[in-house]
Amino acid sequence: MMVRVSEEPPPEENPANRAEEATPAERLKTPPQRLRTLLIIAAVLLGLDLLTKCLVVANLKPGEPVSIIGDFARLSLVRNPGAAFSMATGMTWLLTLVAAAVVIGVVRIGRTLRSLWWAIGLGMVLGGALGNLVDRLFRAPGPLQGHVVDFLAIGWWPVFNVADSSIVCGAILLVVLTVFGFEPNGTRTGRDEPVEPAEPSETTTRSEGNTA
Repeated sequence: MMVRVSEEPPPEENPANRAEEATPAERLKTPPQRLRTLLIIAAVLLGLDLLTKCLVVANLKPGEPVSIIGDFARLSLVRNPGAAFSMATGMTWLLTLVAAAVVIGVVRIGRTLRSLWWAIGLGMVLGGALGNLVDRLFRAPGPLQGHVVDFLAIGWWPVFNVADSSIVCGAILLVVLTVFGFEPNGTRTGRDEPVEPAEPSETTTRSEGNTA
């Protein structure tokens, strides 16, 4: 009687089986990807920026500010050819290219992002960059030369808009995260384990349901 001997290792020693068994545990330790969160935040801020600009252009005239809180807070329509807070006014075309590069860079980073806070910060930067980029592409005097609509005047601060504030606040958040060691992948410098909760995998959920 001949006995056929299998050349494959036992199930417990098969590398493929070990990889499959380890996958649920590894997934439990890995935070979910945050690209969708980043894009939602960017879309909300972009929509808010475009809406406020359209309302301001339709209801305000340059040189005729509207007081909100005395002389401290005003609505004042300004056409800005420069960057945020009226900087680099003579380099509109270059600023347009920089904004486009920022948008592309943020989206590429977001594809592997697993930190919720990094997603919020990058989403704010992306939404603001898109808001001002739309102005530079579609507003007068023409493509790549369009002037950004600014309308918020607070105290001595240069006139700005929702996109400007989103970019600045998002950048500050990213700097704070970097200083305190929070990484885009959801971990923290000096720690091996993720600092953010992970979502349970479908395999683990089914296994728990079967056990119950």
